Amino acid sequence: MAMIDEPLYPIAVLIDELKNEDIQLRLNSIKKLSTIARALGEERTRKELIPFLSENNDDEDEVLLAMAEELGVFIPYVGGVEHAHVLLPPLETLCTVEETCVRDKAVESLCQIGAQMKENDIVDWFAHVVKLCQDDMPMVRRAAASNLGKFAATVEQSHLKTEIMSMFDDLTQDDQDSVRLLAVEGCAALGKLLEPQDCAAHILPVIVNFSQDKSWRVRYMVANQLYELCEAVGTEPTRGDLVSAYVRLLCDNEAEVRIAAAGKVTKFCKILNPQIAIEHILPCIKELSSDSSQHVRSALASVIMGMAPVLGKDATLEQLLPIFLSLLKDEFPDVRLNIISKLDQVNQVIGIDLLSQSLLPAIVELSEDRHWRVRLAIIEYIPLLASQLGVGFFDDKLGALCMQWLEDKVFSIRDAGANNLKRLTEEFGPEWAMQHIIPQVLEKINNPHYLYRMTTLQAISLLAPVMGPDITCQQLLPVVIASSKDR
Repeated sequence: MAMIDEPLYPIAVLIDELKNEDIQLRLNSIKKLSTIARALGEERTRKELIPFLSENNDDEDEVLLAMAEELGVFIPYVGGVEHAHVLLPPLETLCTVEETCVRDKAVESLCQIGAQMKENDIVDWFAHVVKLCQDDMPMVRRAAASNLGKFAATVEQSHLKTEIMSMFDDLTQDDQDSVRLLAVEGCAALGKLLEPQDCAAHILPVIVNFSQDKSWRVRYMVANQLYELCEAVGTEPTRGDLVSAYVRLLCDNEAEVRIAAAGKVTKFCKILNPQIAIEHILPCIKELSSDSSQHVRSALASVIMGMAPVLGKDATLEQLLPIFLSLLKDEFPDVRLNIISKLDQVNQVIGIDLLSQSLLPAIVELSEDRHWRVRLAIIEYIPLLASQLGVGFFDDKLGALCMQWLEDKVFSIRDAGANNLKRLTEEFGPEWAMQHIIPQVLEKINNPHYLYRMTTLQAISLLAPVMGPDITCQQLLPVVIASSKDR
């Protein structure tokens, strides 16, 4: 390796460079720590180099970040795993600096070292790190809260239930909401490590309390992490205590919390049996569908269609369909778009006949929406809808719409409309296109507006490969040749 060939710097040079005013020299010397350690040997590294680094950690963030990274791979240079504990003090100090990226890297290095240490050594020496959970600085406690799960993964069950859970309890009761909200993530991480009965005893009450926390940011984090928390505590507790907690989050007085909770509604209901979802969750969904915040309604619309397979056909028709129709008529375009893009999930449950009777009028209305992005979403959905409805139904209800888009005022709609005709021809075949598309497209070449004539030519160019050489030469090519003389 190239590093072995480097000149072996004496410790005096390292100290001089670390104190140099030039940050680049200090940084270079830190990056050569492994070279210095090899020159000093394992014992002098433990007794001289590591203490020196522990005392000289008041430096630029860039230097401290490099130090935290180097120490993470330093076990071979201090004499192996049995001496790994000497690396903990300097890293512990780095965990308390102001810069977040330095703290994160120091914690990452601590985890690397902890993963290699013997169980007894971890318990003995990580007691120094444990006190970070009670540090006076909130930023230090935040770092401890966000990484507690990683530490917990390195210890045995007996220590997990005692030392780690004790630290976790302290963090969940911290007076800083920024610490508590990071402890929410710890709930999911620790829950996966604990036995089910221990998880129900220690983690579940914390989640329930957090769902009622005085800080909306903590409640938001619970709502955002809800599915992971449910996975951690298991199905049975989810059906009991967590249902009431989730209902509270869906009805929270802060819109941000309701947005996060609404976005998880389908995932959460998949864990429940349909009857519980209908009794407890559906009433909240009905309220959210007319929420004062458009962002709440949009979050709900993005996932609610996935509820249909969960609840089944009867409940979808009776309970969900009215909510779908309400959201399809929402004044906010993103709400309507989110519903349109997931219609196929409902079709799988209630069938195309019922879907067309209830939702098709709304789709036709949206195809003429004043927001062009809504019209675009409808166009992109038409080929899928056509394949589900069948050729007969399509001709009666949606055929005229497809021609209408070729003369839209917005280019993106005209362009999508031309591509839509190609996809429909691929779906229903050239013979169908000759009867229902080609004659109407060719008529539009006489439109007085040149932009619409250009769109017609684009549609012809897209249809030609699908229609085949005979129809192209006989029907389409003469129109193109005539258009070459357009004025």
